[in-house]
This record gives sequence, structure tokens and C-alpha cells, in this order.
Amino acid sequence: MSERVPATSSHDLPVPPALAEFMLGGWGPTEAPVRTDPGVAGWAAKRRARLSGMFPGEHLVIPAGGPPVRSNDQFFRFRPGSDYTWLTGDGDRGGVLVLNPAGEATLYTDEPPRPGTAAYWTDRNAGIVWNGPRADLATLGEALEIRCRPMGELATTLGAAGRTRLLRTVDPVVDALVPVTDPVADGDLVVALADLRLIKDEWEVGQLQHAVDVTVRGFEDVVRALPAALAGGGERWLEGTFARRARTDGEEVGYQPIVAAGGHAAVLHWNRNTGPVRPGQLLLLDAGVEVGSRYTADITRVLPVDGRFSPLQRDVYELVRRANDAAIGQLRPGAMFRDYHWAAMAVFAAGLVDLGLLRCSVEEALDPERQLYRRWTLCGSGHMLGLDVHDCGRATTARYVEGELQAGMVLTVEPGLYFQPNDELVPAELRGLGMRIEEDLLVTEEGSQNLSAALPRTADDVESWMSGLAG
Repeated sequence: MSERVPATSSHDLPVPPALAEFMLGGWGPTEAPVRTDPGVAGWAAKRRARLSGMFPGEHLVIPAGGPPVRSNDQFFRFRPGSDYTWLTGDGDRGGVLVLNPAGEATLYTDEPPRPGTAAYWTDRNAGIVWNGPRADLATLGEALEIRCRPMGELATTLGAAGRTRLLRTVDPVVDALVPVTDPVADGDLVVALADLRLIKDEWEVGQLQHAVDVTVRGFEDVVRALPAALAGGGERWLEGTFARRARTDGEEVGYQPIVAAGGHAAVLHWNRNTGPVRPGQLLLLDAGVEVGSRYTADITRVLPVDGRFSPLQRDVYELVRRANDAAIGQLRPGAMFRDYHWAAMAVFAAGLVDLGLLRCSVEEALDPERQLYRRWTLCGSGHMLGLDVHDCGRATTARYVEGELQAGMVLTVEPGLYFQPNDELVPAELRGLGMRIEEDLLVTEEGSQNLSAALPRTADDVESWMSGLAG
């Protein structure tokens, strides 16, 4: 039997004592700014007060989490958990936020190794030589307007705490510090945070508009890149084009974009983005930029890669646009969340009857006991938007999907029609056609505001816009 080769934990060379001594001296100070919007601290304090007020007399623990493993010892770029970012304004550093029974906040995070210490140049995870400079706790606390303490003190703090609710499964190390005594109580914290985040404050709306504005520029880049995609770059080229804008003007993409040419547009969550782009096809682009505050846009447009819709493509596009218009018309405070979906479905049912695909009346098509129109429109017509592309997913049913819209909510409107390439119940010319228009809307006291209105909606406007960009 062959002897097992022990696993290699590090490729670093041994450090001679003379080198270790030499590396301790001769370093100047390091400085690093805190990457956060100066205006967010006051808003975050108000959010913490609201959350703490829901659980008086209790400790609340909200970790940021850590970077997920990509493969072996490689990690994805770190992004703090959304609840943590919402409560602290920190979209970059990470740590563990603790609210004490009086509602006072303390942020526990690692103090960066100082020049002149061994960790400064040997620690792959925290060392400045390996990872770049980070602000010290005093600088971080001043920027976030939160008391900051070293992470090493967290275990003692939590060990002495009384009744504690923890946002679990975010950080296994923190989970181990707080024994599970009441799973329902911890679950209530998750739901409370989601419910609170349903209503965006003024600062959040500004960040979402910023994310939309950068996304609009990304869509313009994609239109300009269509000739290169047609020449052989395909969907991959267009995905890279949008990602470059996201990294240049924002932080990164807010989710894996859908760059779907031809029949791929009928695949609801196509995100491999590996196909060719050919003349005569439509391109369905579903993408959003996440900005530095970690708020993201989520927009979809369908683009004729040649710059002009065919007559059939135009007819289906305008049907989807009318459904989108009908849905937006339902957005106002007091309307039920699902009202805008049903308004879009009524337009689709009538359109599918007109196309001859549904051989029944519109009333029969909309019968809740049948809903046959859903063969070609399987998904819902929108969702909440914010720090997460599918924001507030753990909110209570009564406040979200079965609740009333309220001013300050931000949501997507995205009804679509999808004819699968192998669907033998539709004419050949419709097969493989996927059509969706997605807007980002703010519910206002008067109705709604389209944050993504800078992008064209009608078929004529899409063609004119594309022609101007090709200019």
C-alpha cells in the first residue's frame, strides 16, 4: 500500500530568524479611507433604533459573514451580508454588529496588523502586505458613527449577554458563540429585518437611482458592442461589456446577468451566456449594476441585434409593452402587491387569444381554475428591489406578497412571454422567442416613479435609441 501524501496547507517558504527580524523595522505608517457614503451613518442609526425598538431588553447580533469559497483555497470577492450593511452603512469591511438591550451599537471587527508586527507581512488573511491597507478601528468608528471594538472581545461580550437573538447561518463562528435556545426567536429577527427593509428611506432611493443610472450606461455599452458580438464575440462579449461598466462606475454586477440571444431568451434563467449572436435575432438583456453602497438595479430590455424588429417581433414586443404599461398603472399606495401582476396577465390573455394560441374567450383564459395562458408566462411579474436583487424575501406574507403597496417601496415590473423552441402548440415563427421588459419603480404618495425611465420602452423608441448609439 502506498503512503498517503499529506495535504499542503501553505506554499510559503520557511522564514529564517534573520529575515523575521529584518522585516520588523523600517516601515512607515499606512492609511486607508473607509469606503462608505458619509451620509449613510445617520440613516443607519435610525434603522438600528427601529430594529432595537421591536425587541426591547434583548441583545441583537447581526454578522456580516465572510467570503464564500470559489474553489479549494480561492474565495469570491467579499460582500457583507445585506442586513449588516443596512444597519451599519458598511458595504466593504465586515464584522459583527451587536445591539445591547438599551439599543446601543458596537461593531466588532479585526484591527488591521500594524507595521512592525509579524502579522503585517505573514498573515495571508489579514496582513496588509497580502491584502492592502485597512482603516483602524478608530477611523472606522468615526466614519460609521459606531463604537468599534476588536473582534477578540466578541466571545466575552456574548458570553455575558442575557437574552440574545442572532441572525444565524451567516457566520458559523458566531453561531457557535450563541447556543440555540429559541429558534423561533432567531427566526423572528430575520423576518423583522426583512419587514423593515421593505420601505426605503430617502438615502436608499438615491442609491437605487444611482444604480439604475449606471446600469443605463451599461445597456448603452452593450448596444455599441453588438457588432463585435455579431462578428464572433457572442453572448460572452456582451456579458463582459456590461461587467466592465459595472466595475468601472459601480462595484460589480448585482447578480449574474442574463445575456440571451435567439432561443436562449425563452430560458427564464439563462445565465451561461455562452451562445452566438446572429443576424435577425433578438437579444434579451437582464442586468443590473451594484454600486458601492451595495444597492442594485435590475432591468431588462429586448434588443433587435440588427437594430430593427421584424413585424412579428414588433407585434409580440408591443404586446409585452402593453402588459407592462397596465402593470405600472396599478402601482400606488393601498393597491395590493399582486394587483399589477393580474393587470399584466389580463393583457396577455387577450393577446394570446388574438394570436390564436388560446382557443377560448379571454374570460375563460383568466379563470383561476384554469389559467392556461401561463404556459407562455410562467413567472411572476416582479419583486422587491434594494440591497438584494430579490429584496426582503423573508418578509411576512401579509406585508409582502399578500400585502398592500406603500410609499417608499421599490419593486420591479417585468411581465414577459416565452415561447420555447420545442413548443409545438405555437407557430414555428414564434418558437424560441422570449420577450420581457423590466422597469424599476418607486411607489410614491401619488402613484409611482419609474427610476429606469431613461431607457426606451416602445419598439419605435428602442430602434431610434439603438440607431443613435450606433451613430
